Amino acid sequence: MSAKVLITGGTGLVGKRLTELLQQKGYQVSIVSRKKENIPNLTVYQWDVRKQYIEPGAVESADYIIHLAGAGVADERWTDERKKEIIESRTESARLIHDTLQKTGHKPKAFVSASGISIYGDDRGDELLTETSSYASTFLAEVSKVWEASAQTIADLGIRTVMLRIGIVLSDKGGALVKMTAPVKFGVGAALGSGKQWTSWIHIDDLCRMIIHAMENEQLHGAYNAVGPHPDTNKELIRVAAHTLKRPLFLPNVPAFALKLLVGQLADTVLGSLKISNQKIAQTGFTYQFPDLSTALKDLFHTSD
Repeated sequence: MSAKVLITGGTGLVGKRLTELLQQKGYQVSIVSRKKENIPNLTVYQWDVRKQYIEPGAVESADYIIHLAGAGVADERWTDERKKEIIESRTESARLIHDTLQKTGHKPKAFVSASGISIYGDDRGDELLTETSSYASTFLAEVSKVWEASAQTIADLGIRTVMLRIGIVLSDKGGALVKMTAPVKFGVGAALGSGKQWTSWIHIDDLCRMIIHAMENEQLHGAYNAVGPHPDTNKELIRVAAHTLKRPLFLPNVPAFALKLLVGQLADTVLGSLKISNQKIAQTGFTYQFPDLSTALKDLFHTSD
């Protein structure tokens, strides 16, 4: 009988693709949702994080749990209320899983939790950052810190726990790539700010494969940077996107002040530089299907030379 995987955040960008790849490998996948719904080939359990309710059987039947749930940091402006929601959507959902595991005594083989490279801050310049680099005190760094602290409570139950500090996820279905390259498609693409800031990205399929790798391999535990092997500058990312799409780059860089007017505090994240090392995860034997930007964008934009 095939192993069962429970995914929180299963209807999100990463969750949907992860579900497909797990099912291709023969896993039985279930997700949790605020409303009971019928999704083909999926078991859907209901939960209400605010009321700390999860449908019986969701957690106890899982051989593995993958925790991706959390309010999107780029979806809305960061009001105090939104900041509270961003944090609590992560910590309270993990608390619900922890309490259910504790209550039932169930021990899945592994718990894999999302985290973010924002734990290192918004802007570290050209410094190469590893899992042992110092943490920052920005809002998004605090989000990642409490996210990992809540995952640690699962580890404290004696369950192997992996935290993946996820970089910029490249997907053609949404997220950062679609937003960053929309102007390029219309021939008006430009680097953001100086363009020299480092972007530590990962193709969505490689991220999902990395999650499965963390789930399946017993030697993995603790925090790993979930990024590709080659960070690129923002200028290079936009240049390769334009080349791949066969579009010109005419405009000067988008000035920092204009971005801040458009997206507020989120601009610091876009303009900041994070050059992240992937060496720790690479040393566990993980290999990439899309190790460089050109290969990744050709796949996502469905183009060829």
